[in-house]
Amino acid sequence: MTTVTRPPGPATLPPGPTVPRAVQGAYALASPLRGMRRLREKYGDAFTVNVPIFGHAVVISGAAEVKQLFTAGAELVDNQEVNLGRVLGPRSLFALSGEEHRRQRKLLVPPFHGRRLAAYEKIVEEETVRELATWPEGRAFATLPSMMRITLNAILRAVFGAEGAEFAELRALLPPFVTLGSRLAVLPITKKGRWNPWRRFERMRREYDAIVDRLIAKARPDGDDVLSMMLQTRYDDGSGLSREEIADQLLTLLTAGHETTATTLAWAVERLRRHPALLEELAEDDGKLLDATILEVQRTRPVIDLTARQVKQDGFQLGRWTLPKGYVVLVSIALIHDDDALFPHAATFDPHRFEGARPDLYQWIPFGGGTRRCLGAAFATMEMTVVLRTLLRDFTLEPTTEADERWHSRGVAYAPAKGGRAVVRRRGGIA
Repeated sequence: MTTVTRPPGPATLPPGPTVPRAVQGAYALASPLRGMRRLREKYGDAFTVNVPIFGHAVVISGAAEVKQLFTAGAELVDNQEVNLGRVLGPRSLFALSGEEHRRQRKLLVPPFHGRRLAAYEKIVEEETVRELATWPEGRAFATLPSMMRITLNAILRAVFGAEGAEFAELRALLPPFVTLGSRLAVLPITKKGRWNPWRRFERMRREYDAIVDRLIAKARPDGDDVLSMMLQTRYDDGSGLSREEIADQLLTLLTAGHETTATTLAWAVERLRRHPALLEELAEDDGKLLDATILEVQRTRPVIDLTARQVKQDGFQLGRWTLPKGYVVLVSIALIHDDDALFPHAATFDPHRFEGARPDLYQWIPFGGGTRRCLGAAFATMEMTVVLRTLLRDFTLEPTTEADERWHSRGVAYAPAKGGRAVVRRRGGIA
């Protein structure tokens, strides 16, 4: 019989493993996705864990409880105390809670919706065509590095609006900066010690801040790039964003709008090559099947597995459970996406399930959900659509019978272990 150690206060918690936190943490690091699936098989769609960074936490994947969590007020559940603000800065959206989060989010929505979003499509296509021109024909290569360059260049141009010396510096700085930050974000490493990796990260952050300071000084007051809009924007009291707020929010946009989108694109290549019939259908597609394919890639290969909230009121009732204040609630994105009751034959990659139907945003949640759903979801979707549309227009993607690529943890995101390998032929070229 499974027993659970309960903290003080009224609580009704789901069952879970009782081994020490360090052991659970080691298991979570060594086998995160497989471990989650095994825990669900043993305990059901909700279970209690005790792991480094999160501490005592309840993992859920039942649709009703996920919806309840995402729609609960900030007085009940809100941002977890230990969050990506550790690497993105204390003024980033990931670090903010409550009213402060709502105020900043409201200011940052306009650049990523409506006509401004449509204006970025040309930038994404230009960067895609430029990168695809370097692709070799007839031999296998990993597409993830290319996707990283496309999404990095596109978000840099969208955020800053032009080219220049600072862009070259950011192109060189951001990839290792993001990689290191992604790893530090999921490791229980303090900032103490002479040889601590945080020291290297903090040096890179100072370099980033210096570049942003120069870009702020050069920004056009009437520009339509994201930085110019941030400089123009005002809170209800007439005050503008501080330099620290701008730097942290730009870093959030640059990182969140870069690695995760590129990784999903690499997964899309990996999935498409293993479904030749779908490739043939996409060759005659009017765009609807491509949209559905992107949704299905994100369902079957979510690059972020967890989204979290922290209980702010003792005795919070979440479905069957009564949770104490301070507990973290983790939503397992992969587990809810794998639910046959929500997605029949969930293990099967089938984009047709989304043709003519939009997903339920409390069940299909690669961007998280509720008031903390990813601000750049629309931008990311546009980017993926433009990149894949251009790729399938200009190249034939050769199918393969190789085994599926394994999931590989890059820290925050999960990528195809071989980088989404492809073999391509240019359309209209010589065979």
